[in-house]
Amino acid sequence: MSDMPNAARGNTISTRAALPFSQACENNREPILSALRELLTDSKCVLEIGSGTGQHSVYFAPRLPHLSWQTSDIPANHAAIHAWQQQYPADNVQPPLALDLTSLDDIRAVTAQPYDAVFTANTLHIVSWDLVLRLLGVAGSVLPAGGLFIAYGPFNEHGDYTSASNRQFDAALQARGVGSAIRDIEAVTAAAEQIQLYLIDRYAMPANNQLLVFQKQPDTL
Repeated sequence: MSDMPNAARGNTISTRAALPFSQACENNREPILSALRELLTDSKCVLEIGSGTGQHSVYFAPRLPHLSWQTSDIPANHAAIHAWQQQYPADNVQPPLALDLTSLDDIRAVTAQPYDAVFTANTLHIVSWDLVLRLLGVAGSVLPAGGLFIAYGPFNEHGDYTSASNRQFDAALQARGVGSAIRDIEAVTAAAEQIQLYLIDRYAMPANNQLLVFQKQPDTL
């Protein structure tokens, strides 16, 4: 997805076993998985927006064997995703779809298929606010009533940081000059509600991160 090079996700890219490696994908994967096991019990097809290196897909999918895990990201990241999927194959993980949030063609192609859950990690603070709104729009378009949008990462509350480390991280993000910033939960929630996605739960994660859970409600208009 646009504005989201792997090296900017608050992690250092290195090589492990000849694979592109993102430390951010390794951080907190166990508590994330524990929450996903609860949340995705009845899901069958999950769209991951911003799969990055693909590490999350090959870790979560085989441990959630009842569902199909669809990866997506900008084409520049597809080689890494393919490499991880080839190294750690799973029958229920799908090769990446092209999704650049600046491309209406990509958005139309991805939203042509329905999903009953959407997952994204370490993305909302990397892309610009305009692209956060587009990401939410993708989730709102593909989800049926009752479908879940699940977002992991650091968030501010009531316009303030939840930790000194998040304050420092946000300063580094904003120094990039491309609109990156830790988002206020209230701002994300308000934007999500405009497309019938309502915050129904949140999980505290290690290192001052959170997992936010939104549910698509039927349009009452």
